[in-house]
Amino acid sequence: MNSHLTQDLCLCHTSVMSYIIAGLGNPGQEYENTRHNIGRIVLMSIFDTDFSFDKKINGLVSEVKIGKDKTKLVSPETFMNNSGKAVAHLVKSIKAAEKLIVIYDDFNLPLGKIRISYNRSSGGHNGLQSIIKAVKTEAFLRIRIGVAPENAKGVAKVPHGDDKIEKFILGKLKDEEVKVIKKVSKRVGEAIEVLIKEGKDKAMSIYNAD
Repeated sequence: MNSHLTQDLCLCHTSVMSYIIAGLGNPGQEYENTRHNIGRIVLMSIFDTDFSFDKKINGLVSEVKIGKDKTKLVSPETFMNNSGKAVAHLVKSIKAAEKLIVIYDDFNLPLGKIRISYNRSSGGHNGLQSIIKAVKTEAFLRIRIGVAPENAKGVAKVPHGDDKIEKFILGKLKDEEVKVIKKVSKRVGEAIEVLIKEGKDKAMSIYNAD
């Protein structure tokens, strides 16, 4: 377990959840360690705990506690564009969605950058669009993780054309990218603690500054 979460994170066994954290990706060995699976990769890196398959949800789930807040972790075992089906089993109302945190990849951000947002559109991300449709609101938290290379000015070099974008996001992470993602996972873990303990405005002021 990552040291920065050791004191505040413990397993809990209760059906009453406050926060829900979803890490998005595609299931199956074919998609392991791909850029489009960054949400799932980071979720499981932060929370070094046992995930089990929940047939009803159709997702890998675990339960933890961050500070005093009970939290459900979920990584849908559906394909990305059906992510909302799993999340909707846990988010039963628009009010409950206010404590949903979704972690996912963003090819419009340079590799290693993160951005926290709330109540925004999907930005064309199929997994996020599926969740918005399923929970019937955009009013939930997102942590976007950059996967794109950057130019000399620090701006993401975004591939052009649907075929090139698909090939890029479904491509395997290179060794140097994996090293960056390990560092990003620690930063996302810290951001989640701030989000839950101190609120979204505080978290955005810290983690959207770079």
